[in-house]
Amino acid sequence: MVITQLLERNARLYRDEIALVEVNPSHERDQAKTWREFGLIERSSPNAPYRREMSWGHFDKKANRFANLLLSRGLKRGTKVGILLMNCLEWLPIYFGILKAGCLAVPLNFRYSSEEIRYCLDLADVEALVFGPEFTDRIEPILPDLGRVKLRFFVGRPVPSFAEDYREMIGYCSCDAPPVYLEPEDLAAIYFSSGTTGFPKAILHNHQALFASCLTEQHHHGQSRDDVFLCIPPLYHTGAKMHWFGSLASASRAVLLRGVSPEWILRTVTEEKCTIVWLLVPWAQDILDAIESGQVNLEHYLLDQWRLMHIGAQPVPPSLIHRWKNVFPHHAYDTNYGLSESLGPGCVHLGVENLRKVGAIGKPGYLWDARVMDDAGRELPPGEVGELAVRGPGVMLGYYKNPEATAEVLRDGWLFTGDMAQRDEEGFLYLVDRKKDVVISGGENIYPVQIEDFLRRYDKIKDVAVIGLPDARLGEIAAAVIQLKEGAHCTEEEINAFCQELPRYKRPRKIIFDAVPRNPTGKIEKPALREKYGRGRLVEAQTTH
Repeated sequence: MVITQLLERNARLYRDEIALVEVNPSHERDQAKTWREFGLIERSSPNAPYRREMSWGHFDKKANRFANLLLSRGLKRGTKVGILLMNCLEWLPIYFGILKAGCLAVPLNFRYSSEEIRYCLDLADVEALVFGPEFTDRIEPILPDLGRVKLRFFVGRPVPSFAEDYREMIGYCSCDAPPVYLEPEDLAAIYFSSGTTGFPKAILHNHQALFASCLTEQHHHGQSRDDVFLCIPPLYHTGAKMHWFGSLASASRAVLLRGVSPEWILRTVTEEKCTIVWLLVPWAQDILDAIESGQVNLEHYLLDQWRLMHIGAQPVPPSLIHRWKNVFPHHAYDTNYGLSESLGPGCVHLGVENLRKVGAIGKPGYLWDARVMDDAGRELPPGEVGELAVRGPGVMLGYYKNPEATAEVLRDGWLFTGDMAQRDEEGFLYLVDRKKDVVISGGENIYPVQIEDFLRRYDKIKDVAVIGLPDARLGEIAAAVIQLKEGAHCTEEEINAFCQELPRYKRPRKIIFDAVPRNPTGKIEKPALREKYGRGRLVEAQTTH
């Protein structure tokens, strides 16, 4: 079975039931007429966010129309089609239309600069691109370099001169399923690595991997047709989409929220009766901070149906989850580990029954195996730190057009993740740090995640990143970049006093008060911090805030 068959099944059995909802607090309401003409239901009032919804039947028809449009323009099996859109109701039908045509979907990061867009389109051999109004100014400067990308479809108004109107074009196409037969081994998608260490690599997956992700996600979180999943992270990333795959597998509703403020998250959970919410660490912190400061009053929201909160995409501070459970004791909690090379989350997960092990990323997920390996590829015993390697149906086929990089991480069916980890006696895995982020100071290995988890216990700290900075004597020293909670005042001396509980070699040698940058999936952008502070331009840390 391939993943498009799940959509077709849902359309056949639950044609008129709602599959997707978009909630957009900042949407331009003068586009309402356009959305209605496009066959989408809009419900809005002057005091409500703009809201659109789509049934399973419309979802499948929109996907079929786009697939038939691509085929009518001469695209063939294996052609790459880029998607450069913010989260919206069109995103997933476009994605599935590409798959139904036998083409490869190539989602692009909405934060990419013009040069990064050009680079990725070229690297993936993209021949058609679907993009939205947020990206017109980034596409226009690189048009002379996009000779291969002959088809450009625009979702929105007004349509630029160098693109075609997506809505108008699919209106001429059949809503019947295209005459394309798909096999599990067929190529399906190219995703890009996060690019935090330079230009991203293109990650190749097949249909079998997509379908296996549906099975893994639903097995882990038990989605039923009664669930409503709130999806906030960007759909271009494997994490958000593969968690939504649980909704696809269970034919349940999902809500795409275009906003991350605590008020909008809690309001949407209330109004859409959401039962499952996947958060990134910063958003969970913001919700708790807003509640604890009195900015948000939980009595104004109806949250009894919310059964599961889970977090992934970056190490999760145990202190954060203990805070969350104090506020929301009835929530089940899970954490999920994965990477784009393993098609998103689920290759390792904690499990809702293992709250006592908060701090671990968990055990191998459903259909997966995981080991801690040394540099020679030998499995290490419990307690020893090595590189986490995973094996399962979602492991990438390889980096597209990069056999050297592929050979570095794929060995005998195992994907070496670049994450340092250790296993306890019960088999639970704990992330120690990224292999490239380990700080070697005076011959000692220092794992920044351990120091970050410790520092987040300090009640004035909102976020923290520990990086290595050059040092003539020790080679490197650990520096803590600390982002304080709003309105908090703190000194370097306070932080140093708090760190006396740490072993001497783990104590940060430098304290820097600054914002902690994170990418759209919540990962700390440590290369940016090392660039800012590590090349002879280290600014003097402020001592009071």
